[in-house]
Amino acid sequence: MAISMQQQSAQESVSNPNQSYRFALVALTSLFFMWGFITCLNDILIPYLKGAFELNYTQAMLVQFCFFIAYFVVSLPAGKLVGAIGYQRGIVVGLVIASVGCLLFYPAASAGIYALFLLALFVLASGITILQVAANPYVSTLGPVETASSRLTMTQAFNSFGTTVAPFFGSILIFTEGAEVVKGDASATQVPYLMLAGALLILAGIFAKLALPKIIGQDDQEVTTKGSAWQYSHLTLGALGIFMYVGAEVAIGSTIVNFFTLDSIAGMHEGEAAKYLTYYWGGAMVGRFIGAAVMQKVSGRAVLTFNALAAFVLVLVAVFFDGMVAFWAILLVGLCNSVMFPTIFSLALNGLGKFTAQGSGILCLAIVGGAIVPLFQGMLADSIGLQLSFLLPALCYVYIAFYGIKGAIPHAIESGKE
Repeated sequence: MAISMQQQSAQESVSNPNQSYRFALVALTSLFFMWGFITCLNDILIPYLKGAFELNYTQAMLVQFCFFIAYFVVSLPAGKLVGAIGYQRGIVVGLVIASVGCLLFYPAASAGIYALFLLALFVLASGITILQVAANPYVSTLGPVETASSRLTMTQAFNSFGTTVAPFFGSILIFTEGAEVVKGDASATQVPYLMLAGALLILAGIFAKLALPKIIGQDDQEVTTKGSAWQYSHLTLGALGIFMYVGAEVAIGSTIVNFFTLDSIAGMHEGEAAKYLTYYWGGAMVGRFIGAAVMQKVSGRAVLTFNALAAFVLVLVAVFFDGMVAFWAILLVGLCNSVMFPTIFSLALNGLGKFTAQGSGILCLAIVGGAIVPLFQGMLADSIGLQLSFLLPALCYVYIAFYGIKGAIPHAIESGKE
């Protein structure tokens, strides 16, 4: 799930515009893959830690809460940090902190303390947040302004590729096919996360030595400008849309494995069920390319509305039907999710002009939905059952459809200029 944080590309330039940026883009693309891979591994961790520590659904969803709350807590300080030390050094710092978070999994598993896993996840996500704050605007500035969207789409596709392959490798490395999770033993997480820590440290070393183009920042014009991005209703409603979208997507991805283990759905072992997460996240990757082509002819609002309504119907099918019908319905929601984030993001920033950077920061804070919605779905699953708990993300898609129909129409609340 790649995000466009601290959008400053309109106010920045590259020191050598004639330089070829292909190598730099290849290097940055590896980062998008890595944080997509790491983020999606949470969907494997949740059912594994749930079994190892005998957690209820609410307690298990603290995995996503501690991970995504870091976006809310760290994104603004990360912006200041990157502004102070530069984008390249910001990337290195983010990689090192993320590596520390991965290393913390080893003592957490050795001690057998769930709270230590949650701390490790927060540290890991803090590093990824810094990484995203630095890398997204970097990509947008590495080349002509006219092709910035194309570059970001390409790197986001590799982020989706990371989320697609992570469930397959996670199911092999963390779950043992056919074997039950041993109560009180979370040692299966140690080797995979040590491997990730090593990979992140290697990337940090590479980025510390790379001769990447320098980005020359300019004064932020919004500091001296009257008004605020908050005066635009389509931005504030869009922020709520981002909250709902990220929350629904993460909540569904977090519970699919347990959903497929239900006897009324597929009765699968966790290791087998985890592999099917590839279809959920892979659908988002394929749908991103399809959506990009469709939106050459159809408006973003129309595509967003259609996808949100389709996701709503599919989730209802998963709630009120059993067996393979419910099984494939919930997986197909991933295809519908594909275009939602970039479409909501662009619609919310439409017409903000000099307030665009501020609006982008507001939208990024709304990613905290990935912490809140899954936690509430966990509470519902404990009280009314896992299958019925999917009614919560279904309601999220209703709001997203509303945003596509009406909420995305540009409007300044207090006659602000658009």
